[in-house]
Amino acid sequence: MAYTPNQIKTAEALKPILAETVQLYVLTQNVHWNVTGPLFQSIHLLTEEQYTELATAVDEIAERIRMLGQKAPASLKAYQELGGIPDGDENATAEVMVKALADAHSYIASRIRPLISNASEGGDEVTAGLLTDRLTVHEKAHWILGATIA
Repeated sequence: MAYTPNQIKTAEALKPILAETVQLYVLTQNVHWNVTGPLFQSIHLLTEEQYTELATAVDEIAERIRMLGQKAPASLKAYQELGGIPDGDENATAEVMVKALADAHSYIASRIRPLISNASEGGDEVTAGLLTDRLTVHEKAHWILGATIA
């Protein structure tokens, strides 16, 4: 099957989103495992919901890349090279951890936003829909996390 230049371009644009989703998954696990203090219970439960959702998202994004005819990056090295979310600090305070998560969600949202219109303009409504769904998740997570430490 031959893939169009638009499909290849879209798949390439999704690769950093996949990498950053994996990085966010790891960051979320760090908070889930290592957060302490009076907010422990609420943050522990919230991050469990979030990392569970992110695990599904990783698979959906990778499968979309494959459907567009490209290989999905699948190594830690590739994720480090493609992604822009810094590692978490397991010794940070709950507030610092939650702020890092909120910032990461905001960062991914800012990276996704322009890709939605690019996919749509290229006639790829499936990718545009996937990215719109991801944007909704990240904006909501940013809001909830921000409200937790406000």
